[in-house]
Order: sequence, then structure tokens, then C-alpha cells
Amino acid sequence: MKKKIFTLCLTAVLALGTLSGCNNKSEDSWKKIQEKKTFVLGLDASFPPMGFTDDDNNIVGFDIDLAKEVFDRLGIELKLQPIDWNAKEQELNTGNIDAIWNGFTITEDRKKQVLFSEPYMKNRQVLVVNSNSSFSTLKELEGKKLGLQAGSSAADALEKSQDFRKSLKEVVEFKDNMMALMDLEKGGVDAVLMDEIVARYYIQKKDKSYKVLDEALAEEEYGIGFRKKDKELMEKVQETLQAMAEDGKAAEISNNWFGEDITTIKK
Repeated sequence: MKKKIFTLCLTAVLALGTLSGCNNKSEDSWKKIQEKKTFVLGLDASFPPMGFTDDDNNIVGFDIDLAKEVFDRLGIELKLQPIDWNAKEQELNTGNIDAIWNGFTITEDRKKQVLFSEPYMKNRQVLVVNSNSSFSTLKELEGKKLGLQAGSSAADALEKSQDFRKSLKEVVEFKDNMMALMDLEKGGVDAVLMDEIVARYYIQKKDKSYKVLDEALAEEEYGIGFRKKDKELMEKVQETLQAMAEDGKAAEISNNWFGEDITTIKK
């Protein structure tokens, strides 16, 4: 009898400890970030112009400048953490990073896993082909090979466009868009499905012989992804972005990268 009572008591203590641990884990990260004064931003470091590694091996980009200004205003040090984009939600939910902020497209499936900020920019999923190719429409890619980044919103958009997907001969996944474009240049794939903002910036800055088809596969919006429990943290970042939109700083950063204000904060 005593053994049974002891076992029951031990089980109860362990259960309470587990519940206590769960409660600790459910705390909003904002308090912890204030204490350690560091925010870890997770990004794909090969995603120009949103976040990428430049020729001097520095991580730069529109999203980086936006985030730097946000956390300067909050008095928090910003730490940039390159991640495998295909494992971004896992990196976030295991606590390795505090947010996903790098041209992160808002989708219904992703909303089930992360807490999104309000959208701050619009984008489209477009097809990039070599400039000397004869392709001008999605239909003309029937029976061809398509490249895209694994775990990207391009992959999500393709899954939702089943007629187009079924018309393709093969879909090849790459670690990042730059690798996909290099394969396109060599003739390994016939087209690359990717973010229009990234495609046009890359073509312009690198002076590459690609062209973007007028017909897009999907329209979308970028947001910042937080853990589901981190509502206060998300709101702090959102409030700061709104203040930056009101005082013109967000527009200034956009003009530096795109030559115009293409942000959608408070618009």
C-alpha cells in the first residue's frame, strides 16, 4: 500500500513539474529578450534584396535594415542567424531564433504554425527563364523542367496550382534561389519559380540574362513570423514598424533598396 501511495505521489509531483515547465515555456519571449537585450533573427542568407551575404561576407538587405531600425528603437541588440529555410519553423519553435524575418510569405498553412505580424510588403510568384528562350506564358512550359527553392512559398504556390504542376515534366528543388538560377543559366532547368522582388533585383544588380514572364502564378504578402505564444513580442515589433511608417523611416529604407516606397505598412 505504501509503495502505491509513494508511486501516486511521485507521479503527481512529476505531473506538476511538467505542468510548471510547460507554463514556463508558454511565457512570452519579450520579457526574456528585454533581460538579455538580444533578439535573434532567422533568415535565408541567400535571398537578395531582403537578406543576403554581400561580397565582404556581411549580411545585408532590406529586411535587415528594417529590423536594425526596429531594435535600435527598442534598445535591443540584433543578432542575425542564417538558417536552413526548409527547417525555418523548427528553428523558430525550438527557440534557436526569435523570429523568421526574410521575405517570409504569409500563407494559411504557415499561420497554423507561426504567429504573423501584419503584412509589410506585396510580392508575386513569377517564372524566370533565360532571356534567349522562347517561353512567354505558363502554358508554353508544358513538359518542361521547373526549379524552385525547397520549403519556399514558391513550392506552396505550385502545390495550389495543380493543373500547371501536372503539366510539367519535372520539379527540381534547390537549397536556395541562387542555386536554382545558376542551374537555369546552365540549362539544367527550363524555368525557376521564385519571388518577383528577388528575381528583378537579382537580374538588375547582377546584370544577368534572364527575363520574368508577365504571367504570375500567385500573389502574396510578406510578414514576420513569431512563435504562437509571443504575442507581446510581435506587438512590440508591429508598433515600432508602424511608428517607422509614420515618421518616414520605413519609406527611406525602401527607397534605398528599391528606388521607391513599396512598403504597405499602415496603407
